[in-house]
Amino acid sequence: MHELSITQTIIDTVTEAAQGAPVQQITLEIGELSAILPDSIQFCFEACIPNTPLAGAVLAIQTVPGRGRCRDCGYEMPLEMPYGICDQCDSLAIDIIAGEGLVILSMETMPCA
Repeated sequence: MHELSITQTIIDTVTEAAQGAPVQQITLEIGELSAILPDSIQFCFEACIPNTPLAGAVLAIQTVPGRGRCRDCGYEMPLEMPYGICDQCDSLAIDIIAGEGLVILSMETMPCA
């Protein structure tokens, strides 16, 4: 399960960025074509945060649908897989333009006392 190592990297990155401030919420953006399972990230996050500066933090996950653009005709289309056939010209030359990434969009912290 590669989601565990991905989640640990997210926790480490947010912990460092928070500079000791308690974290209330983290918002992630996960692409539907990224091969990362949002439910697994959520499960791993909840299992990994006790006894860390992120204990009690809420993880919000937004998914980004896959989109592709045909290199031959320029048509943009939704993609459910990281490949496809152009709906307009039947070309296989499709570039993925959205839905592959994992981004930490934001984190909310409480002021240190």
